[in-house]
Amino acid sequence: MKAFNKIFEIRWGDLDPNFHVKHTVYYDFAATTRIALMQHLKIDMAYMMQHHFGPILFREEAIFKKELLLGDVVSVFPLLSKAKKDYSRWSFTQNIIKNEDTLSAIVNVDGAFIDTKLRKLTIPTELVQSLFATIEKTDDFTWID
Repeated sequence: MKAFNKIFEIRWGDLDPNFHVKHTVYYDFAATTRIALMQHLKIDMAYMMQHHFGPILFREEAIFKKELLLGDVVSVFPLLSKAKKDYSRWSFTQNIIKNEDTLSAIVNVDGAFIDTKLRKLTIPTELVQSLFATIEKTDDFTWID
């Protein structure tokens, strides 16, 4: 799959009293991008509701490099960094790039899929597994047991 990314423009409401982007906005950009990636792959809410599953997170971490300011244009690039062979568990590294050339932050998440009826972790459908296999991976991608 060609490198997927989502573009955001910094809004006034994204700023804190120091006139740079609030830390929570980075997490929102990353979450929105992961869901946009799933929609791009045709794993939309209707499909997840029909098959009674959805993504959950175990861990979310942001590493801040350069501040984001009002007017910056931000691109978020989601890369799969780890996964089980059945894609029931996965990790993403998301590089947040400002103005096309400056690494502003890295958001790392570990997640899985949950059965929304049983409220237990689950293995995604074969279609989801085949689509997740097409997601661009980090250079140090690893399979997990």
